Amino acid sequence: MNYLHNKTILITGASKGIGRATALELARHQVNLGLVARSGEELQALQQEVLQLGSACEVFAGSVADESLAQKAVAKMQDRFGRVDILINNAGYGNSKPFETFSEQEWDELYATNVKGTFLFSKAVAPGMKQQQSGHIIIIASDVAKRTFPTGALYCSSKFAQHAFGDAIRKELRPYHVKVSTVYSGLVDSQFHAEPQGDNSHSWWLKNEDMARSIVFIANQPAHVVIDEFMIHPLEQDY
Repeated sequence: MNYLHNKTILITGASKGIGRATALELARHQVNLGLVARSGEELQALQQEVLQLGSACEVFAGSVADESLAQKAVAKMQDRFGRVDILINNAGYGNSKPFETFSEQEWDELYATNVKGTFLFSKAVAPGMKQQQSGHIIIIASDVAKRTFPTGALYCSSKFAQHAFGDAIRKELRPYHVKVSTVYSGLVDSQFHAEPQGDNSHSWWLKNEDMARSIVFIANQPAHVVIDEFMIHPLEQDY
């Protein structure tokens, strides 16, 4: 069953990796997509691919930590398509090194993307979803939202924050029939890591397309079903 047909969906961090793969997977369901990322050129190229697959598409270039961008993107999607049905908070990145070597700027920049961006875009869609008594916010976190590793203090703590934020707003929004799902992934072969995407050392990792299919599965549920949490790993990763 295709419950996604004609839904209006906003994706952050859409130009690369998981976000890009998810946009293309969703586009095959004939939806209305809003794509957010820093690179305008990459967004425009992806927009053309989405249009060729039969879905409508708007693009928004800028930082997810910019509240005006979040408000503009949501307003544009509501103006053109009447509503926002699904928000996929995918924008994020990581950094791994001894915690005392991080600068204040590095802390601020990572939290701005991973945590503040999730907050701002969720805040922007919430009023409309509450008013329409439906909607779905999906947060792409990481399995390190539930565990830690040495040199991961900054990244892990930002993902713990996403986990807590998702848990709290799930309770706030449930009375309005708005779903909140958090995805906890293991190793994914994307541009996220020190080695390039496709590196031989990543051969057994999850692919961006694996993540995309999982996210679409979560989104493509009937109105009365919510997948609160979704943990996914490559088979060979020892969680």
